[in-house]
Amino acid sequence: MEALYLLIPISVLLVFGALWLFFRAADHGQFDDLVGPGMRVLQDDDRPPSPDDKKT
Repeated sequence: MEALYLLIPISVLLVFGALWLFFRAADHGQFDDLVGPGMRVLQDDDRPPSPDDKKT
């Protein structure tokens, strides 16, 4: 029973910490584009890039 006095506050702090990290990541744009990286994997890039594709 005495262990609950320690475990419950620690678990509440852990939940609030996880929520804070999630909302901080969402505010900083971490989850903005979920489809783009998956589509880039499927694109065919066997040919060499053209000079117009180079970004300086």
